[in-house]
Amino acid sequence: MAQQAREFDVVVIGGGAIGENAADRAGRTGLSVALVEEALVGGECSYWACMPSKALLRPGAALAAARGVPGAAAAVTGGVDVAAAFARRDAVTHHWDDSSQAEWVDGAGITLVRGHARFTGPRTLEVGSVTVTARHAVVVATGSQAAVPDVDGLAALPPWTSREATSAQQVPGRLAVIGGGVVGVEMATAFADLGSEVTLLVRGDRVLTGAEPFAGAAVATALTARGVTVLFGAQARSVRREADGVHLDVGGEDLVVDEVLVATGRRPGTADLGLEALGLQPGAPLEVDDALQVTGADGGWLFAVGDVTGRTATTHQGKYDARVVGDVIAARFDPRSTATDSPEGATPGDRALSAQDERTAGPWSRYRATADLAAVPQVVFTRPEVAWVGLTEHAARASGLDVRVLGYDLENVAGATVFAEDYAGHARLVVDDARGVVVGATFVGPEVAEMLQAATIAVVGEVPLDRLWHAVPAYPTVSEVWLRLLESAGL
Repeated sequence: MAQQAREFDVVVIGGGAIGENAADRAGRTGLSVALVEEALVGGECSYWACMPSKALLRPGAALAAARGVPGAAAAVTGGVDVAAAFARRDAVTHHWDDSSQAEWVDGAGITLVRGHARFTGPRTLEVGSVTVTARHAVVVATGSQAAVPDVDGLAALPPWTSREATSAQQVPGRLAVIGGGVVGVEMATAFADLGSEVTLLVRGDRVLTGAEPFAGAAVATALTARGVTVLFGAQARSVRREADGVHLDVGGEDLVVDEVLVATGRRPGTADLGLEALGLQPGAPLEVDDALQVTGADGGWLFAVGDVTGRTATTHQGKYDARVVGDVIAARFDPRSTATDSPEGATPGDRALSAQDERTAGPWSRYRATADLAAVPQVVFTRPEVAWVGLTEHAARASGLDVRVLGYDLENVAGATVFAEDYAGHARLVVDDARGVVVGATFVGPEVAEMLQAATIAVVGEVPLDRLWHAVPAYPTVSEVWLRLLESAGL
């Protein structure tokens, strides 16, 4: 069969949430855009990560919330209904059917090309029997895959990764979770709620090492109270499947389970893209500047967004990258653009070429992905929830900032008293004392994820504390903790 040829202004490789956003944003000004996807349009987040994992976590959280309120607690007479929880998860994932997502792509004026893409040269890809060429730009948005550590017998098992965990149709009686990061603690929480006997193996001395230590300690304590066995300083030396289950050698002790979930990190999805044809290293992250342009490729045509860059590992941050890169591409390559959109004297071809351009005021500011550097929000949907943005105290001090730490127990706020009888949590702000602005914030407690955006605005906007003092929190809400934190700062 002869190779077909198709040409577009822009080609986006990877049809997940991040690729969809990049394609949509780049095409809004009239550029023709192709979106290449080899699996399901909507990607990891829609089918095997954010959405199904939160659907599995929500029933246990709702039951816990009800049990904490007299008047509602008496109505809770059982645990999580596993079949109903799985059915709701299946509905959230549209039963792993991407037809509605594909319809959205078509409705947005984007051409969907199904298949695996490999570079054959600059701006040229093979997708099955089709040669796809980009006139102007290619955006790589292929995400990441779970990394399986080199443990004797583990790969041959094979283990669960986040994909198998979030799409599971049965609950294992005994589950070992290897890794104390976000996926590890969330899935330990979910499967404990669903009825598994869970053992969490943590290589270090705490979980959630990217968060403030008090946050990880609160999650570990809560997991233990819920019946999860948390083993610190624990590594599986070998794994083998026998008739009675999967045996893990953990420091000389024999741990027997029914399934093993590996949650030890992820690797960028660049191993099989043909990057060698561009002089780039397969399997490595694609390093980018603040315009999301790949620094190792000549010609200014190759961009990358999301996990594949190594600078972000959340869907929301990747979608932010996608919006930036879409604006960059539209500004650089749309022939209908005029200099009236630009800083004085600039022309369409001059705009947003790379992060080397220091003109960041006015129209230029949205063409740089600066929020990836110091204002990344993260939520862990365990019980208690953990939500943070910006720098931890340790990271702030390591960067040379002279910081002051403000803390307050959430149970002492009136809104917490109303929320639940046994409400417990803590809030912490990390303040750059020289400038009087918040550079980091962490909240631990029930449903604190909804408090994070206010902190993100404070960090991104570099709002001075004496100005935050005039942002009056509603009473009685848990957000009143902002008033208490600012009072502790002497305001």
